[in-house]
Amino acid sequence: MRALLVTSVGVTCAAALTLPLAAPASSAPVLSSASARPPSLTTEPRTDTTDTIDTSGTTGTSGTTTSDTTAPDGAEPRAAKSAAEPAGSTQSLPLAPLAVPSNRVAGAPVVQGLPQRDARPFSLVGVVWDDAEAELHGTVQVRTRATGTTRWSDWQDVEAHNADHAADLGSAEREGRTVRGATAPLWVGDSDGVEVRVRPESPATPESPGSQDRAATPVPLPEGMRLELVDPGEDPAPEPARGAPANRAAVPAVFADTPPTAALPEVLTAEIAAASAVNAEVAELGASVIPALTQAETVESVNLAPGAKPYIGPRPRIVTRKGWGADEKLRERNFGYTKSVKAAFVHHSATGNNYTCKQAPSVLRSIYRYHVKSSGWRDFGYNFAVDKCGNIYEGRAGGVTKAVLGAHTLGFNTNTMGIAVLGSYGSTNPPAAAVTAVSKLTAWKLGLFGANPKGKVTLVSGGSNKYRKGVKVKMNVISGHRDGFATECPGARLYKKLGTARTSSAKLQGR
Repeated sequence: MRALLVTSVGVTCAAALTLPLAAPASSAPVLSSASARPPSLTTEPRTDTTDTIDTSGTTGTSGTTTSDTTAPDGAEPRAAKSAAEPAGSTQSLPLAPLAVPSNRVAGAPVVQGLPQRDARPFSLVGVVWDDAEAELHGTVQVRTRATGTTRWSDWQDVEAHNADHAADLGSAEREGRTVRGATAPLWVGDSDGVEVRVRPESPATPESPGSQDRAATPVPLPEGMRLELVDPGEDPAPEPARGAPANRAAVPAVFADTPPTAALPEVLTAEIAAASAVNAEVAELGASVIPALTQAETVESVNLAPGAKPYIGPRPRIVTRKGWGADEKLRERNFGYTKSVKAAFVHHSATGNNYTCKQAPSVLRSIYRYHVKSSGWRDFGYNFAVDKCGNIYEGRAGGVTKAVLGAHTLGFNTNTMGIAVLGSYGSTNPPAAAVTAVSKLTAWKLGLFGANPKGKVTLVSGGSNKYRKGVKVKMNVISGHRDGFATECPGARLYKKLGTARTSSAKLQGR
């Protein structure tokens, strides 16, 4: 059983409060506050979100809906609001056998799905089922209708094999909660109509003598399949400068093209404060961005032994969970840690490439909600995410400098970190900015733990379809997901770029 350190942080605070938090034993070398240079930022409050079950369902041509909903219609906005998370919702629609065509061959597998139907607005879709150990042997396709139009998309494939992005077998995260089987999520943009079909694999052709007359047995689909429609809610509002007059707005913190809004006083919720406090050594409480440091500033911020050579890259700019609008009430309260960060596994999110960089926070909130509410995970699975423009985002809560235990590479989550490049890169080249961001992030984070990006490391498998539990495996310090599990991830085109990422990362470390 891996060593697992769990901390729980409960904080009640206002905007002026900054809480230093003692780093757990698994954290990187302590950083000096003199070089943290946190931004002075606040956030315009938003309406709270309450998760409830809608038993009435959504009107449509078939099926029923259970979903999380926002505040009841007609609720009056509060004059003095806390800095709550953006509202979001999940509609969960049970799949059923579709109409059988008149020319269907006897014994052919039955297709499940939903015919065209209306839905409340959503932007991301996926299919889940009851048994996390069951595989979906078949194809999943969806069509969606752009909100407020009659325009339907073509059929889009949803990545059906997603079990390899998960907590390790036997881990507390997997055994201590209701985890479901799930496809990869697919970003479809703002939509209000959907159609889905799940086709089982065709039965194998009998080969034994005399078997020609026996009907082949269809491959069964998992029990309890449901279509999940995720609405990410609104983006976080831009932030005015801390300490500035309340009537004077500051430059938006995250996106230059974000329209200006009026500045309002901020009161952090306990959940937001807890997720922010674990980054106290690199940013002030409630910060939306952890600023970049130069090489010299980064070295100064790390307490090295006398005479030790600082093999560490400059700290890159990182958008915090608060910056991309994570609903901290969704995740499990405690933070889980592993002992160290010896390697980085690079993934693609397989959510498709039809997003803009300005939409990346919405994509992240959707994946986060899908991981937690639909799949049953304790938090966002990856430790970091990178968008196509090279922006870097904090993933699973627990602190960007610490060895946070993720759920990204089944069998190899211990002593590693997972980086998801948003998009699908099986047949599409990853943008150079994204590969560069992976290099920058790994040069810094691996450097905190003394790991050489061009080196090798021996990891012990927790059990996967490629290496049985307990097997010692020698891997690259920067590896692709497919190095630890038989999977297409991170896509052939992104996998080919990992050599470039290793070389650039090591150079940034000064090796």
